[in-house]
Amino acid sequence: MEEQGPLAFEEALAKLEAIVAEMEGGRLTLEQSMARFEEGMKLTTHCGKQLGETEKKIEILLKSAQGTPKWQETSADDDGENGSGEEGIPF
Repeated sequence: MEEQGPLAFEEALAKLEAIVAEMEGGRLTLEQSMARFEEGMKLTTHCGKQLGETEKKIEILLKSAQGTPKWQETSADDDGENGSGEEGIPF
């Protein structure tokens, strides 16, 4: 999936939707269905990771310590803490 660079969210989602339609069509063999299912799970993980990273970027923008927008790059592995000391936020 990442051989030619990262897959855009929209492209991954379109591929996932095509796989679902193909599987729902009922014309695949068991082996083909399993291969599509595996590919679909990889795409689902990829999309989920991209959504998580985007959510964290938005959260950082909203939680700027000075009340002004501040962009900070994050990864999905970050815990979202930026030293603001806000308690009780579940994410």
